[in-house]
Amino acid sequence: MRIRLPDEIPPKARLTWGEARIVRDYVAGRRSESALAAAYPGDGRTVLLLPGMFSADRRMAMHKRVLIKAGYDAQGWELGRNFPHKLGDVMDRLEDRLSGFDRPTALVGWSLGGLIAREYAKRAPQAVSEVITMGSPFSGNPRHNKAWRAYEIAARHRIDASPFAATISEKPPVQTTAIWSAFDGIIPPRAARGLPHERDAAIEVRCGHLGYVCAPDAIEAVLKALSSSPRT
Repeated sequence: MRIRLPDEIPPKARLTWGEARIVRDYVAGRRSESALAAAYPGDGRTVLLLPGMFSADRRMAMHKRVLIKAGYDAQGWELGRNFPHKLGDVMDRLEDRLSGFDRPTALVGWSLGGLIAREYAKRAPQAVSEVITMGSPFSGNPRHNKAWRAYEIAARHRIDASPFAATISEKPPVQTTAIWSAFDGIIPPRAARGLPHERDAAIEVRCGHLGYVCAPDAIEAVLKALSSSPRT
């Protein structure tokens, strides 16, 4: 029997309870918005933000504000709440959304939003310049996290019976950056960081899973990934 490494098992209870730190992360993020934007000036590229499971564009509002201040054309996905049972047609809906942009778009996805971003980039790589995931469990056993039961109940199918045709861990044919945290109380590091052949780059941050949407280091990680990626 294979022994699971510490970063492959579901997060310990103390980390899950630690997700309450989002209040502190939010305050710190609000205070840091202007400084972060000034430190990583953008180039006007379109960046589409994909929310996590059960979330909508509002949860990605801080990322959007900072990216706009930095000089990017940041956009919400405008597809409502990200409910797992709607994944069957999400690719077609996302294609309609992206069809309004005149050049390849950078996709930034939190948790389930990141999985969707990776899968869409496999389907239409010509429409995507890069994918940045935040705490997205694209690698390893899909049951080695604390969100899979909620996913199965909401999706009405097993976690390993994905509606996507491709293998989740397969790297999209575009630049791919995985942002992960050892302090994530929902997704273990191994799942969100992935293996070297499953992504191009990985950036470690110190926030919880909920904090990816507002913690200064998570926002900075996205800005770093965008600033270091090839221009299209």
